[in-house]
Amino acid sequence: MIRVAVADDHPVVRGGLAALLAEAADIEVVGQAADGEALIALAREERPDVVLTDLRMPGVGGAEATRRILAELPETRVLVLTTYDSDADILAATEAGATGYLLKAAPPLEIFAAVRAVARGERAMAPTVARALADRQRGPAIALSAREREVLERMKAGATNAAIGRALFIGEATVKTHVQSIFAKLGVRDRTSAVAVAIERGLV
Repeated sequence: MIRVAVADDHPVVRGGLAALLAEAADIEVVGQAADGEALIALAREERPDVVLTDLRMPGVGGAEATRRILAELPETRVLVLTTYDSDADILAATEAGATGYLLKAAPPLEIFAAVRAVARGERAMAPTVARALADRQRGPAIALSAREREVLERMKAGATNAAIGRALFIGEATVKTHVQSIFAKLGVRDRTSAVAVAIERGLV
């Protein structure tokens, strides 16, 4: 049986979630909280397997509650269920230690599956959240010009500046300028590193 604590500052939403979760044969709702402070006290008392919490609540928010709960109860898993999917909200929740992040528009079956997944120690992220995290891990977007991409493709193939110039009908000095610009944008100092970063970022 997966023991779950539910937190949301809207009584109707909180009660609806608790009622929904109670429909699952393998899930037991052990308590409800209207804010982060109450959730921390509830978690301390009940030691739930999973905390299902909103992010933005009066006083102590979901991210801070997550951080404090996990500091005391590292075996507890946190699943965020919120309306917000901004990068700042996602980052706050994941940095606090949440292993799940769903939007309130998620269908019931997805919520059940997420609760079970985080209870097993797995991650459960809404697609938009997973994409945002992947983008952040890859780092900021790199804007290469069309010509720089052409040069980079030929660098990947091992072509020299002279060979690149002949293929693109531009002077070798112009190729060198493009290569230096590519190095600066990718934050590297040599061709091998440039190609490696470009492949990692999906630029070539």
